[in-house]
Amino acid sequence: MHKSSWTPELMAAAAVLLIFVAVAVPAATATDYTVGGSQGWTSGVDYNSWASGKTFNVGDSLLFQYSSQHSVAEVGESDFNACSSSNSIQTYTDQSTRISLTEPGSRYFICGTPGHCSGGMKLEVSVAGSTTPSSPSSPSGTASPASGSSSGAPPSASSAGKVLLGGLVLVGLAGVVG
Repeated sequence: MHKSSWTPELMAAAAVLLIFVAVAVPAATATDYTVGGSQGWTSGVDYNSWASGKTFNVGDSLLFQYSSQHSVAEVGESDFNACSSSNSIQTYTDQSTRISLTEPGSRYFICGTPGHCSGGMKLEVSVAGSTTPSSPSSPSGTASPASGSSSGAPPSASSAGKVLLGGLVLVGLAGVVG
């Protein structure tokens, strides 16, 4: 029989390390949202409906796909409400624009082509302040609800697997030491 080398101090250290690994290893994955789903950034799409029910988080990206008759102008709230791109923060015309959501708060996008914004080509996105995990989007840009959060929800399978792996490493090290 092999005598266990797990002392109370070693067990406490292993527990602390497991907790550290569970907290330090992020379970979040960024989501890429194709604005407008399969229709893209074009006239005739209800972008309020498209965005409703989605949670946009820091680290996610918006992908605007559009033809040469459109553009993407990021604007402030007053210009968004007025459908004015004359004071845009940034304007894109590359027909495939990826915008990273790097900080919490509201972001406002309109098409800069005259008449398009007033016809509905405008999108307001509220970016959550934390990187709550969400499932990757499907090709149409829809995303599943968040699978967990840092607010006490159970860890995702990914982080649980990493904790288990960390525990196995510790058990293996204890066997080598003892």
